[in-house]
Amino acid sequence: MPNGLARDRLIVALDVESVEAARALVATLGDAVSFYKIGMELAYGGGLTLARELKDQGKRVFIDLKLHDIGATVERATRQIARMGMDFLTVHAYPQTMAAARAGAGDLKLLAVTVMTSYDDADLAAAGYAYGVADLVARRAGQAKAAGIDGLILSPMELSTIRPLVGPGMLLVTPGVRPAGADAGDQKRVMTPAQAISATADHIVVGRPITRAADPRAAAVEIVSEIEGS
Repeated sequence: MPNGLARDRLIVALDVESVEAARALVATLGDAVSFYKIGMELAYGGGLTLARELKDQGKRVFIDLKLHDIGATVERATRQIARMGMDFLTVHAYPQTMAAARAGAGDLKLLAVTVMTSYDDADLAAAGYAYGVADLVARRAGQAKAAGIDGLILSPMELSTIRPLVGPGMLLVTPGVRPAGADAGDQKRVMTPAQAISATADHIVVGRPITRAADPRAAAVEIVSEIEGS
């Protein structure tokens, strides 16, 4: 069985097409994984029911819905997720959105999405932003800290810059993590698990390198071992 502390820093993204596929994957992974992320694809296909099942099994659960709407809607939606007893919830790092989510969160930990790891400077420019990735992440990190948000979603490339800005008490959770030699897929700003942990990530989110591996459990164990050695 992998080391518990290192294992808890790995969050496996259940980015699969059905609840049945997710249940089968969780069974395959067994005690190698203690923390799962349920995103929009699975949530809209019954994944919130699965989230309750995972909590009943003693797992930790991260609901990744990236909420962003008018304040009242965000506050009520956040409160619903909090009532389910989930561990993490993502919201987009807009000041009004973060303030509304904070009002509804209770003990639920909120993670503010800074800039998607599939975006680069060119993508931001095309969307009309005046900031590049590094500047926008820093700006949103400061706003999230001021709003009392528990942590940030950011790429591993920004960890070393953002940690000094937000201090040790803010959770830094990073997707865009790929084992050495793995395909980067749609991610544009990536590191290996060991690099991300060494750069002060609290948790890393890994999907396809585990979920689509020939042996998902072995892939998860290897990543946890890499975290232990970082």
